[in-house]
Amino acid sequence: MSSSEKTDTPRPAAFLDRDGVLNVDHGYVYRPEQLQWIDGAREAVRLLNSAGYYVFVISNQSGVARGFYDEAAVKSFHAHMQEGLAAQGAHIDAFYFCPHHPDGTVKSLAVSCSCRKPAPGMLELAAREWPILGPIRGPSPSRPRCGGHRSSPRCRR
Repeated sequence: MSSSEKTDTPRPAAFLDRDGVLNVDHGYVYRPEQLQWIDGAREAVRLLNSAGYYVFVISNQSGVARGFYDEAAVKSFHAHMQEGLAAQGAHIDAFYFCPHHPDGTVKSLAVSCSCRKPAPGMLELAAREWPILGPIRGPSPSRPRCGGHRSSPRCRR
């Protein structure tokens, strides 16, 4: 199944962070030439694909709110990642990212939100958009989290 195909069949899902999990985190990575894969990351994604999992990337991208790069650069970087994964027979089903940061310099993005991890917004959006098998687990069955606090969803896809 390619990354652009979605079925109505529920499947388990894996949610992966981007920087430091799939690629080396050099700080504000957004240019294709900055992509350096973590050893074994593409193979791990391929194995998740082969096992029938949806694979999603959820990533805080505060560099957008800080004015270092724009959302188009993030999407271009993700497309470059897909190309690298495809060369290994792997794919990400969807990328979700939070462009917000309370200390941002881009006024419209300098906000507290529910999509910035550890808040659950990106998980909740994926759960609305994809037929994920079973609940997304968090500290309570009704409230998934990526770790800490909560707010209201405004993440990007």
